[in-house]
This record gives sequence, C-alpha cells and structure tokens, in this order.
Amino acid sequence: MHRHGAPRRTAAGPGRTTPRPVPRGTAPLLAAGLLLGVPLLGGCTSTSGGDPEPAPTSPASPSSGGASTTSASAPATAPPRQPPAELTEDQVNAAVARIDGYAQNALAKTGVPGLALAVVYKDKVIHAKGLGVRQLGKPEAVDPDTVFQLASVSKPISSTVVAGVVGQKTVKWDDPVTAHDPGFALADPWVSSHVTIADLFAHRSGLPDHAGDLLEDLGYQRDYILQHLREHRLAPFRASYAYTNYGLTEAAVAVAKAKGVAWEDLAADVLYKPLGMNSTSSLRSAYDSAANKATPHVRDAAGWQVSTTENPDPQAPAGGVSSTVQDLARWMRLQLADGTFEGKQIVDPEGLNETRLPQTVSSPTTAPAGRSGFYGLGWNVSYDAEGRLRLNHSGAFSLGAATVVTLLPSEQLGIVVLTNGQPTGVPEAVAEEFFDLAQYGHETVDWLGFLGKVVPAAAASPVSPTDYASPPAGAAPAKPDSAYLGTYGNDYFGPLTVAPGDGGGLVMSLGPDNLRFPLQHYDGDVFSFRTRGENAAGLSGVTFAVGADGKAATVVVEQFDHDGLGTFTRS
Repeated sequence: MHRHGAPRRTAAGPGRTTPRPVPRGTAPLLAAGLLLGVPLLGGCTSTSGGDPEPAPTSPASPSSGGASTTSASAPATAPPRQPPAELTEDQVNAAVARIDGYAQNALAKTGVPGLALAVVYKDKVIHAKGLGVRQLGKPEAVDPDTVFQLASVSKPISSTVVAGVVGQKTVKWDDPVTAHDPGFALADPWVSSHVTIADLFAHRSGLPDHAGDLLEDLGYQRDYILQHLREHRLAPFRASYAYTNYGLTEAAVAVAKAKGVAWEDLAADVLYKPLGMNSTSSLRSAYDSAANKATPHVRDAAGWQVSTTENPDPQAPAGGVSSTVQDLARWMRLQLADGTFEGKQIVDPEGLNETRLPQTVSSPTTAPAGRSGFYGLGWNVSYDAEGRLRLNHSGAFSLGAATVVTLLPSEQLGIVVLTNGQPTGVPEAVAEEFFDLAQYGHETVDWLGFLGKVVPAAAASPVSPTDYASPPAGAAPAKPDSAYLGTYGNDYFGPLTVAPGDGGGLVMSLGPDNLRFPLQHYDGDVFSFRTRGENAAGLSGVTFAVGADGKAATVVVEQFDHDGLGTFTRS
C-alpha cells in the first residue's frame, strides 16, 4: 500500500474461474470513482492501492460533458490554455468559513478519529486546521503540524521531485529507464529497452494492476520486488492502463540512480529542504519518531480500533511519504505557482507541466454523457464543467490512512485533507464539498453519503468466491500430513514451506522472514489460510496436487495466483 485508489478490475487467465483480487491501498483507489466524471482517488496503499475502473457517475452532477484526450506518445510542453479565473476571493472565503463545520460533522457521522486540512489560494495559506484526535483513547488533538501517512498522495509529490531533476537536465521524462538502471527488465525484452520514466509514472507499461504489492506483504524489500517485476505477463505496452506502485517506484529509483543518490535523499534535496518542509520525509522511521503524529485506525464490528500500517519504505516514491498539512500547503503553493516558491524557481515549469498532461485513459466512460478519466504523471487529470484543468490524487492504506489533494491551477486554489482512519470517503467528501461551496455556494451532491459507499467498496479487497469457513457436506478427509510436508519453490514468491504446527495441524511459511500461516482443512487436498496485511482478503485457498507416490508435487496458493504466479513446485 499501499494503494496507492480506484475501483478494482478483475482479470482471469486461461482456465481461471475466480476473480483476481487486487491489492488495496496506498491507493489508490483511483477512485471511487469517477465522481461526476472526475477520478477522485488514485491508488496506493502500501502494498496496495486499489485498482482503477470506471465508477458510477452521479446523476446530479453539475459537470457532465465531454473531455478531449492528449496522445501519450506526443506530449505537449504545457496543459491546454485555461479559461480565466472565475472564482472571487469572497466565494473562496465563504467556502473556507463553512468547511470546518462540514468536516467536523463528517467525523461525527463516520467515527473517523482525526482530520487535518489546508487551503491554498493565490500563493497564500488561507486556512489550516486540525480536528479530532491523533489516537482514540488519548486526549492529544490533531493540529496543522500533526504528521500523517500520505499513502498514494506520495505519487504527485514524487513526480514533482522528478520534474525538478528533469529541470536540472539530468534526466528527461522520455528517457528509457534502462538508460539509468541498466539491470531493470520486464518480461518482454523490447518493452524492457523502451519503457520510459514517463511510461511507469503514467501506469502504461503493461504491468498488471499492483504488480509486486503482494511481495511487499510477505516482507520482501525494494530491490527484490523490482527485480521480480519481470516475472509478470504484460498487457499491450502504452495501450493499457494498470495502477502499479512498483512500476512508479522503479522509475523514481532510476532517476535517483542517475543522480547517484538514494531516492529518499533526492526527494529531500530537491523538494523538502528547499521548501522548508521540515516535517516531511520518505522514510517510515521519520513518521515513527515524530512526537506529533496521527495513529492509524481501522473499523471492525466493534467499532474503530487503533491499528498499525505496514512499512511502505519499499515503495516510498509511490506511497511512503509522511507529512503535515502545513508542509503540504507549501508544496501546493509551488504547484500552483508553476514551480516557484517565495520568489525562487525551485522546479522547472516545463518539467512540471508535463506531469499535468493526460498520458493515458485510466477510466473509460461507460455513459454517453459521461467523461473518461485520465492519468498524467503521478496525477489524476481531468477538466471540469468550466473547462478548467483539475489535478487530483487520493491515498489509502486499508490499515488506517486516507488522504486527498485537489488543485484547480487556473484558480490558484487547492485543498489537502488528511485522516487517520481506513478509507471511508471522508477526505474526498470534504474536498468535493469545499469546491462545491466555492463554485456554487451549496452542495450539489450528498458527497459524504455518495463517497461513503463508493470509496469503501473501491478500497475493499475482493474475497474468494469459496466460503472456506464452511466445508461442504461430506468433505473428503485430508491425506496424512506427510503428503504435504516439505518445501516448494517459486521464482516469484520464493520458497514455501509446509511444516507441523506447534499445536498440531499444518503451518505454511513464506517470505524472507518466514511468515507463518496456519492451514485449516477444507476438502480433500484443499486447505485455507487467513490472509493479512494491506491486501488481506479473508480466507484464501491452498490446493495441493498429490502424486502417485503419496507426496504433493505442487501447491497453488489462491491469493498469490495472480497472472498464474501462485504455483509452488516441490523442491
């Protein structure tokens, strides 16, 4: 996550009858949809993200209409000319005066513990506020200096960093990744040599949705995950969109290698330090050590509970940034001033403007009056009913964070909303409400009601179609444990070991730290295990194929069988 969000696609390979689960997260959600034709969420989740797909369009939308596309193969140097600003300072101030009350009501209705928001207008921070508490059961309040995990809001921050390096003439957006990271490869040699930094930031490389995220769930680190992206089958290059935290991470890492530094240091040197973003970092350790930080929370049948998110360091460029709304307001000012901050050009405007162009269709419209959603370089890109460019990204960790940033560059107006609860639609609803209040003076859609349904549905990991908690009547018995014990190899996920459990039964171990998953018998040679992490999807199946010698030759793990990668062969 992860994630990255967006509604998830399912995919089926040859002979597959079950939907392919898509990891949640540092995302994205791309989400939830194309709200009113505008993609609000953009995947993430530390391992995850969510996966993009068309989402419902509100019939009450004030912004129906068409949108033109820009070819991904022939990017312009700047977004189309924008209409003149039409919002007045009084309109913006009136929206600011009402947004805290709306946000407070949203917390009360949903139970999300805490929220921080900031509004930037005409190069000034005109509002910054904290609401609620940092952690349930403790009195410390959220304030504008509280550090939150950003999840996939990290992506537009990272594309800002790369734009800065592009301006330094060290790299170009259309550089092949292998020009700076010669060891990188994908399944197709031609694609490997041609895929560019922009391709990976735009999620158009052909990698499948959230490729690599499940490796992070198992504890693998960045180098291993990036090296194993080559095991994934590819969709058509530059002709398909699939949200990939690790594709974007590879592009960012290649840029850092071109500079001869680690990505985390590059982000600090190019962006965080020049802007005085002193509470911002791309390292989880900085969040963990912050005295004033928002603790993640999840909601279960008993209500909201304190949680712990996974460490997103492996995918730091895609989902690992932590920050405050005060710091992010500085970044929004830079974005809205075309790379300038307090009179100094920090990021080259041409490199920055390339991030704002539609690079690929992320959510094709399914309605005659609807509008497609586009992805730029780390941004969801759309055009509103007034023809104005709109930049947006959400972030989501299913284990306890949800965030959003939205900019209207022609109005020099932007808002960021951070929360410390799992995806509920609250940050997106607050942002949409703010723009409604500024533009129309009233709410055009019940945003909290609408997004409160769409976002959680988009963020939820698909569960298995098999109810492993209820074995079938007359289920066949398992074979003796000896039939299943042993070690099984897999080029992607590494070894899987089946051993006796401490209290009887069988335990499956996976990953570099030998994570242990107790197996429960279901039927014959089929068992189940409880998934965990950002991509947790309840119970998932484990099916052994036992040969004539009474030993299992292979085992297929359902949750890992994305793209046919879930078969482990006895060593």
